[in-house]
Parts: sequence; structure tokens; C-alpha cells
Amino acid sequence: MKRFVLYSLLTGVIVCSCGGAVSQSKSPVQKEKRGSTIPLTKADFLTRIIDYQTNPDEWIYLGDKPAVIDFYADWCAPCRMLAPILEELAAEYEDLIYIYKVDTEKEKELAALFGITSIPLLLFIPMEGEPQMARGALPKATLKEAIEDFLL
Repeated sequence: MKRFVLYSLLTGVIVCSCGGAVSQSKSPVQKEKRGSTIPLTKADFLTRIIDYQTNPDEWIYLGDKPAVIDFYADWCAPCRMLAPILEELAAEYEDLIYIYKVDTEKEKELAALFGITSIPLLLFIPMEGEPQMARGALPKATLKEAIEDFLL
């Protein structure tokens, strides 16, 4: 019985988030397309989100509409479960918000900047005010509620 409970708890933790070491992998850079999630590199982040190198002490969002940033890794099962939901939301809200993706394996500096120790992690960025973080693979209804209530 104890083994079953322990196994159930461990399975729940694994399903809810992925944490731990990040490995190196190479994959081709995705091209940006309308109504889809947008991959972000450090260079893109500095020009589209916030230039933390020039202005390290103040959050000044550079975008022209609210955004959600998904910090993920290809090996993370909850991240893979969340990816199609974010694609659907990118299509549904394409004229209202941006949905970006940051591969924490490739963009370790960005992951470190936000103190990311487990993924998926979503950063909700309103036009005014401070961004908010949410951890784990949230259901689509919860994500829509956060977008409607916090970003729009």
C-alpha cells in the first residue's frame, strides 16, 4: 500500500511539472507564422520583451500587445501536453496577444534570469504592470481565464 501511494505521488509530480537538469540538444530554428506560437531567442527577448541588459533594475515591456511566454523543454512531457493548447490559444487570440516559447535548453541565460527550476512555466505579461508566473501544465479553460482577466 505504501508503495502504491508513493508511486501515485511521484507520478503526480512528474505529470504536473518537469524539473532538474537541463540537457543540450540541437534542433532547427522555427519560423514565425501568424496565429502560432513564436519561438524566442535571447536576442529576440531583448528586442521584443525587455532589454534587461540596458535596464536591469526596471521592468519595461517592449511589446505592442500583451504576451504569454512558455518556458519549456522538448524532453518535458507536461510541456509537450501544453504545446497544442498554446497553439490553439495563439490562433484564437492572434490579434490580441502574443504567445512566445523559450526553449530552456537553448536559452539557459533566460531560464536563469527568471530562476526557472521546473517547467512548464508560463509568464503572463500585461501591457502595464508587473508580469505574473504560473507553473505547470494548466488546462485550456484556466489559461483562457488568465488571458481574459489579467491580460485583456
